[in-house]
Amino acid sequence: MRPRPTASPQRENGGGRRRRAALSLVAVTTMGLGVLVAAPAAQAAPATIDIVGINDFHGRIEADAPGSRASIAGAAVLSSAVKAVEAENANTLFVSAGDNIGASTFTSFIQDDEPTLDALNAMGLDVSTPGNHEFDKGQLDFNGRVRTNSEFDYVNANIMKADGTNAYRPYEVETIGGVRVAFIGALTESMPTLVSPGGIEGLSFAPIVKSVNDTARQIVEADEADAIVLLLHEGAETGTEAAVSGDNAFGAIARGVSGDVSAIFSGHTHQGYDYLVQPSDGKAPRAVVQTGSYGTNLARVTMSVDPEAATFRDKVTIASSELIPLYDAYDPDPVVEAIVDAAVAVARDRGQEVIGSVGDSFDRAYDSLLDSSGIPVANRAGESTLGNFVADVQLSATTANGAQLALMNPGGLREDLSYVAPDGAVTYEAAAAVQPFANTLVVVDMTGAEIRQALEQQWPTATRSTTLKLGTSAGLTYTYDPTADTGSRIGDVFLEGAAINDAVVYKVTVNSFLATGGDGFTAFANGRAHADSGKVDLQSQLEYFDAQTEPSSPDFASRSVGVSGVAPAPAGGFEAGDTVSMSLSSLVLSQLGSDGPVSVTASLDGVELASAPVDVTVLDAADEQGRAALTVTVPEGITAPTAGPVTRSLRIAVAGTGTEVDLPIVFAAAAAPVVVDPTPTDPTPTDPAPTDPTTPGTPGTGAGAAPGAGNGAGSTPRPAAAGDLAFTGSDTATTGLLAALALMFAGAGVLTATRLRRRRALLVETAD
Repeated sequence: MRPRPTASPQRENGGGRRRRAALSLVAVTTMGLGVLVAAPAAQAAPATIDIVGINDFHGRIEADAPGSRASIAGAAVLSSAVKAVEAENANTLFVSAGDNIGASTFTSFIQDDEPTLDALNAMGLDVSTPGNHEFDKGQLDFNGRVRTNSEFDYVNANIMKADGTNAYRPYEVETIGGVRVAFIGALTESMPTLVSPGGIEGLSFAPIVKSVNDTARQIVEADEADAIVLLLHEGAETGTEAAVSGDNAFGAIARGVSGDVSAIFSGHTHQGYDYLVQPSDGKAPRAVVQTGSYGTNLARVTMSVDPEAATFRDKVTIASSELIPLYDAYDPDPVVEAIVDAAVAVARDRGQEVIGSVGDSFDRAYDSLLDSSGIPVANRAGESTLGNFVADVQLSATTANGAQLALMNPGGLREDLSYVAPDGAVTYEAAAAVQPFANTLVVVDMTGAEIRQALEQQWPTATRSTTLKLGTSAGLTYTYDPTADTGSRIGDVFLEGAAINDAVVYKVTVNSFLATGGDGFTAFANGRAHADSGKVDLQSQLEYFDAQTEPSSPDFASRSVGVSGVAPAPAGGFEAGDTVSMSLSSLVLSQLGSDGPVSVTASLDGVELASAPVDVTVLDAADEQGRAALTVTVPEGITAPTAGPVTRSLRIAVAGTGTEVDLPIVFAAAAAPVVVDPTPTDPTPTDPAPTDPTTPGTPGTGAGAAPGAGNGAGSTPRPAAAGDLAFTGSDTATTGLLAALALMFAGAGVLTATRLRRRRALLVETAD
């Protein structure tokens, strides 16, 4: 590690390494010529000062490859952009509003972001505030390794130690062009929810406005600066002017900070904006900027500073402010490019390290089409083993944050996690290729109604013409009607077998792209609590594989099933011999293909009532693979009390996949109970079955969408309820009589997708 340079409250000539290097070169050259040159006099006031800044760089040192989504310019181009401003105005300072590191792509992540710090050092970053991700590995790591390897200072005014003193220097003064510019740092007050509590033990996070204003007052009263700039790791929820300066949490900061602060470089929310905001104390408007993230833009604030002005606030005039797009806009800086190239080489080598294993491939969904290279075309409209697996992994990574379910966008899955013979080894490179965007995991507070809205937004919206199927974590299951109108497709939504409540708030894990409404999923950007977990998506994969004790295998159960065209009940209800028909879809994931014969069955209390073949033909750009037309004949052999109605569940299942859906049926009261003795399936005489309905193994009974399984080992018994219907028939066709029945389907049905980790071999075995 490099020794950290001694920091002082005030640094001359801007304090930047690039300027110190230039001055040193001049000094050496002058001495070599044997000429003594006096230090130049201070520049005549007023001086024009440029402040250029970034926020939320997150180790994006590599540029995006050309393409429709390309936006990240990379560190070498960022460096050239900074130098271009310096070429226009030597009085330029380069700053950051935090999160320089953390949540990084594999190239930087694999070396603990050392390449990113090296690149920022080479660019000549002058000063930064720490963001929440600087503390991803805890305050000891930040105070030691990170700061030691940073040739720039970190400032913060609102991180406090247990004794009430500042944990870090609250500000730094840079002198350039004869002008003294003070930089105050501040960090979001929500820090305790963003990082591991152990990593910030003993620290507290004071109110931003008071901390900044107290510091600004100290600077002005001590006459330590001619201008004050705030480096703030907190930002507006959106890029609108109302979000920046309106009646909201960030607007209160943007307006409430002392008018002696002439500019605010903000961050954290990854938004892009550039506005002048009037301070609450009535002084001149100040520039409030944020660049978005990842070095896609460079913020530039130009100010005229007159140190001789009568009052402090009169010293500064904001001449202009702008966001400069960077992608492919400048030639790469060769010095920084060499740092990036070296990091890429290390990442390529480290990428071959094995981090875990899989028992079979986790694939995206695919169309029947091939691209121009003969490669199958990924189908983002289809449910997939990979999408569901990633959702499972991300839920596992955020349960400590209170997460109850997770959803994953298909566009974030860029490669399959393929089984590689002979042992299914997974490398760093393979894991990173699945999710290359290094999004952070965000836990969003959502009502049940908002969850339903997000699921509805999988189909085309006003801003998107395609269907995008979200991966869902195990335990979140739902039915949908593919023929229904927009906004009314989602049927029943269940979490761990219980129907979600539209009014209840649930904690939902999504990546940071979805959390801001990416891909048209605006339901996630709902204004409720959005807690950054501090974990990047790749990191969650690595932790998952590190904890595994056996190879991970895909779950082939469909966690969403299409149910449509359900036949309506005739007047007076169904009677024995009547039929109930329905169309089913999304019964088989595309990864299973057409391996072996596939059929879907309908059963009641374990007794099969009907079956039908499943058509596994792929429908391109849809999630309807695995379609069947199923007709169920209402059986005899049920007793019905005079009191009713009572709900029973018809179970729809696809053998060998784990796909199961329970469709609730409501039976009306019979004129009189009819009891038919069951026909024994085992000819060996046995003792009568226990009559206590709470005894394990007793046939399940009762209302609700999840009746007892009946006679199955491991079933969950419960006491019989008044009005329950009991199925007493056997698997023969000659059981008793059906009393008058009335059928009602409550919604589209209840999906209970049991996670059976069976591979293709299991399906073939079942077929055999």
